[in-house]
Formats: sequence, C-alpha cells, structure tokens
Amino acid sequence: MAGAVGLAIFTPLTGDTASAETPAQAAAVQRHEGAASEHTSRKAARSASRTVAASTVIKLAKSQLGEGENRDGSTKYADWYASTRHAAVTARRDGGTVGDYRGAEWCDMFVSWLSAQTGVKNMGWDAYTVQHAQWFEKGHRWGDTAKPGAVVFFDWQNGSRGGIDDIDHVGLVVKDNGNGTITTIEGNTDNAVKEKIRDKSEVVGYGYPDYAKS
Repeated sequence: MAGAVGLAIFTPLTGDTASAETPAQAAAVQRHEGAASEHTSRKAARSASRTVAASTVIKLAKSQLGEGENRDGSTKYADWYASTRHAAVTARRDGGTVGDYRGAEWCDMFVSWLSAQTGVKNMGWDAYTVQHAQWFEKGHRWGDTAKPGAVVFFDWQNGSRGGIDDIDHVGLVVKDNGNGTITTIEGNTDNAVKEKIRDKSEVVGYGYPDYAKS
C-alpha cells in the first residue's frame, strides 16, 4: 500500500506462571498473558498516535537541519527506509529493489522517517512523492491550505497548475507566512535537510496527518 504506516513490533510481557501445574499449563498462561499485553501495547500505541501534535513533528524536523548525504550519496533516512518491511512493498510496486533506495532521491523518505519516529497517525510512509500524495488524496486528507505540520508537495514546472502526477518534491510545512509564502523543512534540498521559504504558487497540494487538537 502506498504510504501506509508500517507495523510496530511489540515484545509481549509475561506474568508469573509459577503456580501453573504443568509445563503445558504454564505455556498456555504465558500465551494468554502475552497476547493480553500485546493487545494493551497496541491499544496504547494507537492512542498515543492520536495525540501527537504538529509541533512535535516540526521540532523533530528542525533537529535534523544540516543532516546530509554521506560520500556515497546515502543518508540515514534512506538507510532506515530500506531496512523496513514496508520498503519491500513499495519496491515491488514501483518495479525496483530495496537496495535501490540507498543513494536514491530521499525527500519523501525524510518525511516518512519523521512519521515513523513520532508515531503520528495518517502521515504515511513512502519513497515516491506521487504515490504518497495519491495516498493522502484517497484518504480524503488532501487540500490546498497550508497548515503547520502538513506534508507539502511541489511541482517545479507547473506549480499549483500541475496535478499529482507532476509532483517533484515534498517537505513539511512549518508555517504560513501570510504573504503568499510558506516556511518549510525539506530533505534532499542541496543534498541536505534545510529550512526554506517557498512560494505557494509552487505547491500542488497538502497532505494532512491526524494531529492532536491544539
């Protein structure tokens, strides 16, 4: 699935099984308690994902300013993405291999890394900007209003006249400057994570994660 958030892996906790009468009973207790603990962990994770504020994601993005490419063109964002199970899904979809992500254009992998690190709901993971934008659109989380924390998609040739299929680049909105421009943080900008001032005329649209209400 394009842009779908990967599955978190939880280590179930088991309780004291010393009172079980047989090894089989002890194993059954462990399975039951482990399943209950995993359910609780997943429920807590889902609850936490709904309470992530836009400011949390923006703060993390700002902490990455200046982070760039290694000598071989790789980045920690592409290396992370290639290490996820989700990478195999998108590689098959796009006709490549997981290894292709290392050294590839990484603006969307940076956005995906922000999503994964913060656990924000409905921000999505992808390495291909067009597919990521389509995922937002299909989820009815697509629009033309610049909001802090929104995922912003650009078309350098056609700007706002272009469609999703023409998207070239992606970043994160920091704020609407109120003068026809937005402040953004973007990966793969001059081979680094940088803060930029962009004209809204370059924007195709915005994807809206499910942030906590302010």
